[in-house]
Amino acid sequence: MLGELVPCGGGDPIPLLKGKLLVGRMRDCDIVLGFANISGKHCQLELLNGYWYVRDLRSRNGIQVNGMRCDSKFLLPGDELSIAKHRYEVTYEPAAGAPPPEEENPFALSLLEKAGLMRRQEQDRRLRLPPSAKRIDPARSDKFSADENQALEWLKDDDE
Repeated sequence: MLGELVPCGGGDPIPLLKGKLLVGRMRDCDIVLGFANISGKHCQLELLNGYWYVRDLRSRNGIQVNGMRCDSKFLLPGDELSIAKHRYEVTYEPAAGAPPPEEENPFALSLLEKAGLMRRQEQDRRLRLPPSAKRIDPARSDKFSADENQALEWLKDDDE
């Protein structure tokens, strides 16, 4: 056994038997939580470098670690993991001598990129442009008016 999720309100501990576990309401999940506010595939637990790592799978009610909502986080022994409103204490023995891995910088990506919207917006913008606006020959820019040259510069800046 690689650890346990101990329900904070009482109940039987949930053993963590594999290095990668899918948690959710669906029967094919490794840890099935049969509550209405748990998503079909709610989150994933993974043992990385001797430490448990939890990642939300775009669930409706999210996850929290020690009362703070997050998308993903390394779990230390004794941390409280909330899956929707269901709280569990994480118990396990971390890898001997290895410090916990550093967390990702939460500001490395914009909110749009985290939400998966940035790529879609860029693709949508390219799809809306007429074919002539997508590829402009810079050699012909001397044949444009000042306003057209300014628009050309603006379009070139977006593509870079």
